[in-house]
Parts: sequence; structure tokens; C-alpha cells
Amino acid sequence: MRTLSNRADVAFPYDVDERGQTNTATTYDAHVRHLIEQVLFTSPGERVNRPDFGSGLMQLVFAPAGDELLASTRLLVQSNLQRWLADVISVEALDVTLQESTVSVLLRYVVLATGQRRQERFTR
Repeated sequence: MRTLSNRADVAFPYDVDERGQTNTATTYDAHVRHLIEQVLFTSPGERVNRPDFGSGLMQLVFAPAGDELLASTRLLVQSNLQRWLADVISVEALDVTLQESTVSVLLRYVVLATGQRRQERFTR
């Protein structure tokens, strides 16, 4: 289990504070949410040193909607969350909706370090 005391988790999106130092997330839960957002909304190939990082979720916004697409999208998102964040969260439930130019992910998960269950909606 990870220790949460004296942590300095980098905020997302990256920025600097008034002292010119790297800004940090206000809470560990906020940091975990930022990590999930990065996996969901980063496209593979977007990161130079990790070309396979991300879910490719945003590329599906322009695909023709249908039940098959939603099922494969759920599988894609869940497998990428497992791959990149398996040591941080455990996914309990996942629902993806595509509507016009909006992607919405409703995610229920457990933060492994604290055992806390959370439900969050991520929209772009």
C-alpha cells in the first residue's frame, strides 16, 4: 500500500505556482482523477516517450455511433485504465456515451491506496 503522507503529486494540466515551482494536486483524490483524465483523453502517439500511452477515446467522437462501437469503446477504455493505472485504481463500472461531438465517461472505481470508492464523470 502506498503512503500518502508528504506526497507531492504533480497537478494536471501541468503548470507552475506563484513561486515558479511545479504546481501540485490539492488532494490525492484530485491527483488520481488527473491520472484518469490523462489516460482517457490522450491519444496513442501523442507522447513521444510513450507512444502507446492513452486510450484513443477522442478519435471515436467522429466515428459512426452504434451499439458495437460503444461496446468496443468500453472495452478499449477499461483495458487502458487497467494497463496504465492498475496500481492506482480498480475499475468497478464504466459507461461511455458518445453524443454528437461530446464523449462522456461515467467511471466507478476504488482508489487502492485509500480503499475509497469514487464515481466520477469525465466529459470532453
